[in-house]
Parts: sequence; structure tokens; C-alpha cells
Amino acid sequence: MECTACAHRCLVRPGRLGICGVRENRDGRLVSLVYGGVVAAAVEPIEKKPFFHAFPGSLAFSIATSGCNFHCRFCQNWEIAQAHREGIHPRVTPLPPATIVSRAVAMGARSVAYTYVEPTVFVEYVVDTAGLARDAGLANLLVTNGYQTPEALDVLGPLTDAANVDLKGFSDRFYRRVCGARLAPVLDALIGMRQRGIWVEVTTLLVPGMNDEPAELRALAKWLVDELGAETPWHVSRFFPAYRMADLRPTPSATIARAVEIGRAAGLQHVYSGNLGTAGDDDTSCAGCGRVLIRRRGFGVVANELVGGACPACIRPLAGIGLTPA
Repeated sequence: MECTACAHRCLVRPGRLGICGVRENRDGRLVSLVYGGVVAAAVEPIEKKPFFHAFPGSLAFSIATSGCNFHCRFCQNWEIAQAHREGIHPRVTPLPPATIVSRAVAMGARSVAYTYVEPTVFVEYVVDTAGLARDAGLANLLVTNGYQTPEALDVLGPLTDAANVDLKGFSDRFYRRVCGARLAPVLDALIGMRQRGIWVEVTTLLVPGMNDEPAELRALAKWLVDELGAETPWHVSRFFPAYRMADLRPTPSATIARAVEIGRAAGLQHVYSGNLGTAGDDDTSCAGCGRVLIRRRGFGVVANELVGGACPACIRPLAGIGLTPA
């Protein structure tokens, strides 16, 4: 059986699993082994995902099953994402789609976020939950590696409001060696998401000596401007030692600052320094007059000066969705 959920397009033999380790060929049917089984669930600020231009200041009910279709050597959530490769058996809590939605509403969440691991590996669960969430007035968010096929995007597109795509670098060699994937399908999916009306933000984790060369970052930033638009938010984050790259040093702050400047020089209007923690780095400014519109500290919004989703000074709308409180 060919699995069309992600760009690996695994050919799964009878009784075997695909690369993600959570979908099995049973008598000619692909069966999810993780449907309805949550290994992580929490209500968190949407800024933690990170989304800075989608429903700012709101809460997201975040869920994940185990499994992933990548095997990134720097994986931050490897205990659940790589559980099938490492022989780990995380605690599973049965959580039907309707229960997820009711809990999200009860906890004051504005959205449901499919996150922590790659949500494409539990796409069946996402689709069923997202439909109920939409009916309940909740938004649906994907925090994803962007390896969906066009077929998967056709299913997810009508139900997904926003996606933060982890563009892990701009080198196919890096993707193959470090992540077990390819670059081109991610770029295709990013374009496909925009074409389907999904609000897109992009995150890049800079790993020292791996994907942080200025020429590569300039090419990445230029691609974002040319293909997704200058107002696409780009979150540049520090790497900290983890999983199979525990021996590397954290990303120097100067590398992050340089990447931010590269992004701005390429024409990106909204570049954020991710987890650097410097005051002001996470603030959102008007792309027209430069006025600070949203001030953040940590993962919290401390001031939001938007009026009807626009700058009160020059009346230019801020790019994004859900900028006016519901």
C-alpha cells in the first residue's frame, strides 16, 4: 500500500509500518496505531508555538500522539517523536476528538494546536478533531515540518487556519543527512498552504556549523520573500544540545542576530529572534510606519495597540489572522 500522507510516500508491505512507525498495512488497509491516543496535552499561549500573527494573546489547546516521519538528530521532543525508533513506550491517554474540543472550550482556548510531533503522522485524528473544533468556533493550528503531500493538503486545507512550518534549512544535503528527508517537498508544501488560504509562519532552528551559513540564510530569506511574501513572519531560534547532537554547543546569540539582519535585508518585514530572550525582539511592528503594535514578554502579550487589526497611526492592516479579539 502507498501512504500518501507525507512526501516519503512509503510503500508499506503487509504487516509492516511506514517510516513514521505509526501506520500499518493490515490486509490491504493502512491503519493508524495512534488514533485517539494522546501522549502530550497542554493549554499554552499561542505565542509558544510560535504564532505571532495568529490570534495573538490567546490560548491554544495543544495535543500530540507519538511518532514522526523525520528523524532529526537534534529533535527536542525525541522521547515522543522518536519513541518507535528508540523503543520507548510513552504513557498514552485515550482522548476522543469530541473530548479534545470540549476540554479546549472549557479551558478558554481559542484554538486547537496539533504539535510537539509531526501532526501528519496522526492526520486522521487531526481531521476528525479539526472538523469538530471548527463547528465549536475554534481555530485549528498545525506546527509542522511541512512534509505533506498535495493530497494531504487538500484534506487539511479546508480545516486549517494557520501553520507554523519548521523550515529546517535551505540545503537538501542538510535535510538528507540530519533530518532524513528532502528540502523540495517542504518548499512545495509551503507554497501549497498559501494557495489553500492557510496563514503561514516559518521557524528555522539554527544549528552551529550545520545550517547557519550566511549565504544559505540569504537564499532562504529571499525565497520566503519571493514565494510567500515579505510579510511572512520568520522565527529564527537558538539550538540547544539535544538527542543525538548533545555534544554540540548552543547557537551563539550573535548568529541569531546576524540571521535576523539577513532576513530584514532580504525584505522580510517581520523577523523574530525566537528563543533569544532579548527585550523587544519578539515585538511586532507595523510594516508601514514602524510603530510597535504588539509588545511581548516571554510568551505573553503585554500590549496590543491594533485597532480593527490595523496600525492606529497609519491604518495599514497587519498581516495575519484573528487579530481582532473574538
